[in-house]
Amino acid sequence: MKPVDVALALSVALAWGLAFVFTKLALETLSPALLLAIRFALAALPALVLPRPALPLPLFLAVGATWFVGQFLFQFIGIRLGVPAGIAAVVVQSQALLTVAMAALFAGERPGRRQLLAMAAASLGLVVIAGASGGSFSLAALAVLMLSPASFAAGNILMRRVDRSDMAALVAWLSLVPPLPGLGLALALDDPEALFGGLAATSAAGWLSALYLGLVATPFGYAVWGRLIGTYPAAVLAPFPLLVPVIGAGAAALFLGERFGPAQLTGMVLVLAGLAILLVPWPDRRNGAR
Repeated sequence: MKPVDVALALSVALAWGLAFVFTKLALETLSPALLLAIRFALAALPALVLPRPALPLPLFLAVGATWFVGQFLFQFIGIRLGVPAGIAAVVVQSQALLTVAMAALFAGERPGRRQLLAMAAASLGLVVIAGASGGSFSLAALAVLMLSPASFAAGNILMRRVDRSDMAALVAWLSLVPPLPGLGLALALDDPEALFGGLAATSAAGWLSALYLGLVATPFGYAVWGRLIGTYPAAVLAPFPLLVPVIGAGAAALFLGERFGPAQLTGMVLVLAGLAILLVPWPDRRNGAR
């Protein structure tokens, strides 16, 4: 990779890892549904000048509903219910393994031994995290959070049918899907007085966090990553997504003071090991590669 592209890939991993910390800060006063609406209303601003992707409306809505609405709404709810941002950063990345599982179930793709080993390691890690959930957060909160990577994985399967040559435009236009359901859900769950009270109570740090999520983590992250995956083979880029949960957990410990017990750390390491088995290229012994 060119040095500038390595720097860009690292910047995306950093942007997405830090997003979990900013999410935690924004959710101190904003409801999950309202944060969803604000984040993607901001992320959709480039759609004012970028061309609309040629997508059938049903596919457009399905991708937006799974890739963005489901992924982030359940992620926000899980964090709001008490799942530490660092653990959320690791759990959400299980989407890569769930994508393999969904491809096997719905697309008839048979996972190989390596993929099965990766899923087994990550599944064990999630079970360990669940078993250690009683002290700092509830099992129900973790169950809600798990819907985030599941929705993300469903969106990944749908994205196979989408032209991703212009990711900046695609992300901007898909960002038009979440604001209305997010705002509608926020109004349904909170009366207008409580809703506006939460907005008024949001600190400068909370608003800066929402701006970061809407203007950096979403349009910048996805647009840059889209350019990179259009330039380099997946095997070259594979190590960089592994940095996202590491950065997320490290930043949560550094800036939010989160601490993880031995069982939680063991579970997180197992999930990361599963991701590494799945994503990092292995030597091809048949061709004598080392």
